[in-house]
Amino acid sequence: MAEGQPSSIIVPKYLQEDELSEDVRDLISTLPTDKGWFVNTIYQYQGFWHVPRQLQGLLNCQKHFKAQDTDILLATQPKSGTTWLKALTFSLINRKTKYPITLNHDHPLFSNNPHALVPFLEFDLFHVKDVVPDLSLFSSPRLFATHLPYVSLPESVKDSDCKIVYLCRDPKDTFISLWHFSNSLRLFKGTNPLKDSFDQFCRGINVGGPFWDHILSYWKESLLSLEKPKKKVMFLRYEELKMNTSFILKNLAEFLGCPFSKEEEDQGLVDDILKLCSFENLKNLEVNKNGKRPSGIANKAYFRRGEIGDWKNHLTHEMVDQLNTIVENKMGNFGFKF
Repeated sequence: MAEGQPSSIIVPKYLQEDELSEDVRDLISTLPTDKGWFVNTIYQYQGFWHVPRQLQGLLNCQKHFKAQDTDILLATQPKSGTTWLKALTFSLINRKTKYPITLNHDHPLFSNNPHALVPFLEFDLFHVKDVVPDLSLFSSPRLFATHLPYVSLPESVKDSDCKIVYLCRDPKDTFISLWHFSNSLRLFKGTNPLKDSFDQFCRGINVGGPFWDHILSYWKESLLSLEKPKKKVMFLRYEELKMNTSFILKNLAEFLGCPFSKEEEDQGLVDDILKLCSFENLKNLEVNKNGKRPSGIANKAYFRRGEIGDWKNHLTHEMVDQLNTIVENKMGNFGFKF
């Protein structure tokens, strides 16, 4: 039960910490800890910070997930455009088979939150203790998502020919979006002061942090994959995706082995996918205004603004300089810039 929580209130699953297996309990007792943004405590494992529920899924996933060569894995840090990437990729790979693109409410996105259509490995599939999910119902290509850093992915993912799409976002906007999202999950606890959360973020202490190591882990792999016969990792930036969505969507289709035909382009299918998956369309659907995830998180929490540069409304000049300096110091030597 959360601290200060009324006894009559049912705690949503994302705040529960008592459904952990013995091996996870043993593990977290040995790990570095810090104050969580919406749960009481987060834990550092393999160099990154996790909530207990994610650690349960991480360990189960590492032990039991067997990647197939045709799998597609969408990897992000929290609040980096994950929901949008899920919607775009789901629509893209299913347009010729199960779910032709339609704007008349027949498509699954009209009645399902994107997170329900593209499950997280660690949060939705492997999060239950002592249970290995049956993935035989997923048709090929199987489409999954993760917030895990590259180092923590199951070895079968690294060893197979499955494809990884990584989406990152300017850390200033990532921070603001994460701060708002975390505050929406802090039942009975009030709001995290912006300055306190910012200080933690700059020290790398947040779910999925440090942000610079998470991004660099996939950036390096994307560069290595360019030297291989088959490109394994496609690295995307949220800002470029927002400004040139059509072009990048076509590149994504090529990478995933389902390129648009000339006929599809002439018919306006690219634009139809962009309309279907647009922020405004998804945000205003009934399922995303009033529905909830099985974890208890309201679907509307995933649709705040989706803009570039919202950080300008929250961060001081000193904060901006501090984050920019961190990016340069931590990432500049690897040829990475925002």
